Amino acid sequence: MHAYDIEPGDWHGGAPVPDSDGWCFGLPPGIAAAQWPLDPWSGYPMQHGFTLRLPPDYRVHGPDIVAVSFFATAPDHNDGGPAGTVDGMHAAIATPAQALADPALQPFRERALQAHPRLRRMQDVLDCAYALILLRQEEVDGAPCRPPPLVDSPLLQQTPPPEWLQVGSATVCEAWDARSAPLPQAPDRFALHRPLRLRLREHDPNAGVPPRETFGDAPDPGGYQPFYYWQDGVVSREHYREHDCAAGHAINHLGGTMRPIQGIPDFSPYYIEFDEAFGGYNFGGGIAQLDIQGLRLDWACD
Repeated sequence: MHAYDIEPGDWHGGAPVPDSDGWCFGLPPGIAAAQWPLDPWSGYPMQHGFTLRLPPDYRVHGPDIVAVSFFATAPDHNDGGPAGTVDGMHAAIATPAQALADPALQPFRERALQAHPRLRRMQDVLDCAYALILLRQEEVDGAPCRPPPLVDSPLLQQTPPPEWLQVGSATVCEAWDARSAPLPQAPDRFALHRPLRLRLREHDPNAGVPPRETFGDAPDPGGYQPFYYWQDGVVSREHYREHDCAAGHAINHLGGTMRPIQGIPDFSPYYIEFDEAFGGYNFGGGIAQLDIQGLRLDWACD
């Protein structure tokens, strides 16, 4: 098993190029509009963050699952918790098979019942929603899916729509992140994306090893090695050092050595670590980790 750095390329308009390893921002491929996951708190469509083609050693959901599309709570709908917590909305969307207490939620339930058969939902510690769609080859090679029509319900008026639905997620990220490169002129702002390229990490001792938090000099029983150490065993700022094998590692990567802002979550070795600019999120300036196998998400602010 290997670890890979994920390198975003320059902004690109139109459909993703077929020889890339995926893309961040832009639109998800190969799904029907009705399958676009809804935010279970607000009822609006979730923001597409990235689509990534999985190398063979990361196809943990079967050899036919060759890619994943990740969706998130829009950054302007995440301010210490989810925006628009309509009573009963979460149950109508996240568990649509259950009976509804409020018939006004039926339009959201009907949309949720059309969800992609391989949709997997997650929540963070703030209860903000995330979702992953497991894609087959014909889906990841399919046409980009336009944002779906909104559910026809006055309940949506209780929460302002997320900005990305009006201008596209790339434009929202450019406005939020002063470090973002200027966007090119494009007739379709929703299609703007950054192609992704996987680069093999030549020297990562943690490829294939579940990441685990270690304390002091005690080694991890599973063999995970932190990227740092304390010179002479003295825990202080002056004695903090990083191992040579961690030099040059990209922030966004697939598997291998984890570099979280705070603690290391107990994830499988099949995970993606990424920052806010890898699709446009509100992580408080921090970094997130997505466990592809365990279907869990964790992040911490800077």
